[in-house]
Amino acid sequence: EPATEAVIRGPREGFTENLRTNTSLIRRRLKTPQLKMESMTVGRLTKTKMAITYLEGIAEHSLIAEVKERLNQIDIDAILESGYIEELIQDNPYSVFPQVNNTERPDKIVANLLEGKIGILIDNTPFALIVPVSFFEMLQSSEDYYQHYMVSTVIRWLRLFMLAGALLLPSLYIAITSYHQEMLPTTLLLSVASSRETVPFPAIVEAFIMEVSFEALREAGVRLPRPVGQAVSIVGALVIGQAAVQAGIVSASMVIIVSITGISSFIFPVFSQGIAIRLLRFPMMICAGTLGLYGILVASLILLIHMTRLRSFGVPYLSPVAPLDFSSLKDTYVRAPWWKMIDRSDQTGKKNRKRMNHLMRPRPPKPRN
Repeated sequence: EPATEAVIRGPREGFTENLRTNTSLIRRRLKTPQLKMESMTVGRLTKTKMAITYLEGIAEHSLIAEVKERLNQIDIDAILESGYIEELIQDNPYSVFPQVNNTERPDKIVANLLEGKIGILIDNTPFALIVPVSFFEMLQSSEDYYQHYMVSTVIRWLRLFMLAGALLLPSLYIAITSYHQEMLPTTLLLSVASSRETVPFPAIVEAFIMEVSFEALREAGVRLPRPVGQAVSIVGALVIGQAAVQAGIVSASMVIIVSITGISSFIFPVFSQGIAIRLLRFPMMICAGTLGLYGILVASLILLIHMTRLRSFGVPYLSPVAPLDFSSLKDTYVRAPWWKMIDRSDQTGKKNRKRMNHLMRPRPPKPRN
């Protein structure tokens, strides 16, 4: 069962570290001669086997050729995990945002192949790669397509809201308490001021202390054995947070802000996307501590410009929002019912746009005599 992509409703099978087992898991789901798998060997010493998989007639020839070209250019001694390949084939290696998706789930690979994308399976690792990818796909889970579309839509809105919280909440607290106190209601302002009365540090130093401590506890919980790690992360956060407030090192309001931010950063379905947001939180805090809300606005604009310039194998990273594709928005901010998603995305499914019959929409039953 996939350890990093658990679902409540959906297949429980996950990839293993054997390439042939993984290819069979895909073939068991796609029983069509259109499914193509091409083998490659990478690594001068390890001779690591790989397989490129795609659906002929749906994936574009230019995309297939681009993937093969980038993989053939790899000249390295060893490939020990899919992260090697991911770092060597992405468009912009200096960006913190992941431009190649990874998954342990065969059903997720199959769903992306049906959209005209390409999967890369590597021997000795349960993680397969998917190219190209967009920012909004990183906020989508496999389970979104197994639940009712209204439930999935609400969950996607929740993820977008939590994305803003994970990125901006500590920065907004620093900016408002340091520069824009007039934005707070009087009662809330007095409450925040009383909680910070004994704190000897400015808000930005206080936020950095708590954020670094929280990240250290989270990393310690991941690296320790599972039974011990959960206890250390939970008990450590409670004990350190309570002791820091009682000692007057940080305020209670800052502990609440950091806790909400930490919870928000756990909601991302793709772990690499969550790490990117966690890293960007610290530059945002520095901008908020130096320029207030103006600094947050400038940093957000720079981040947005960077994302609009990113490409994943030639596909714009913010598609289908920028450039705007109205037909694909039904599977971006919302998850439309299946009988509404007749066409594939224009970015990767131009070769075969039709996904289903347009007469699939449910109709009311005929009245009985």
